[in-house]
Amino acid sequence: MFPSIPLFAVVSAPFKRSQLGLFQGKMKQYGNSVPNSKHKTRRSWLPNVHNQRLYSDALQQFVRLKVTARALKTIKKHGNIDKYLLNTKPELLGWEGMRLRVLVREKQQEAVGEVAKAAS
Repeated sequence: MFPSIPLFAVVSAPFKRSQLGLFQGKMKQYGNSVPNSKHKTRRSWLPNVHNQRLYSDALQQFVRLKVTARALKTIKKHGNIDKYLLNTKPELLGWEGMRLRVLVREKQQEAVGEVAKAAS
């Protein structure tokens, strides 16, 4: 049912902050700030992150998450947070996404079990 390898072995953590929300693979980027004098200085760009409450149909409650704009677009494309969590690669979800995926799967399996008991 679930892979036997631990969750932290599946998900790499080059940008720790991205593991604590749904960042869809977005990382901190580095480059140069170049003015008219052409004197380059190093700078960095952070992902476009927002705190959001997203409703999970499987959990029947709102979930508070840090989400990038790209992840929000992908969630909207999939239809809802549950479908996004179940269909996205583990490398793009991070620790928090994988934790939510496990919760959603458990709730869905409980619901299927209850329907099977009621039918028999």
